[in-house]
Amino acid sequence: MGAVGVIGFDASMEATSTDAFCVSCHELEENALAEFVGTPHHTNATGKVATCADCHVPKEFVPKMVRKVRAVTEIYHHLAGTIDTPEKYDEHRMWMATKTWAYMNDRDSRECRNCHDEAAWDLSLQSEKARDYHSEALSRGKTCIDCHKGLAHDLPEGIGEDTLIEGIDF
Repeated sequence: MGAVGVIGFDASMEATSTDAFCVSCHELEENALAEFVGTPHHTNATGKVATCADCHVPKEFVPKMVRKVRAVTEIYHHLAGTIDTPEKYDEHRMWMATKTWAYMNDRDSRECRNCHDEAAWDLSLQSEKARDYHSEALSRGKTCIDCHKGLAHDLPEGIGEDTLIEGIDF
């Protein structure tokens, strides 16, 4: 009975971490997925496509469970119709973005580092601009999301590529 419970629990954790599950809510398919397609995390020279879980669900057990519990609020907003139209989604975009950015910042962009191994970086292979930004950011204790907002989803209104955030522009 215990083994069946563990296997069932693991299967449910995996199933609720798939892109199919994440975009099963029409508001995520019409908004988050639609704006994700064509970004560097979806279409790139390496052929590596990031999944929703790659960026939004930790790999480690305890942080994954915490994130799954936090996801209950997302289910509530889906059922309540808080973001069920493109207009409502855009109206709440700043709140959703800043909440996600704070979560990622508090965790030193842990999910970014699942794919982007800082120890494997070769700054000499980066463009001069990227090398300068990364060197400065690392020396100032910045984390990925401090500078790399808007890579996978549209930025909220009022924040654009020409906006200065945390002293480093896009």
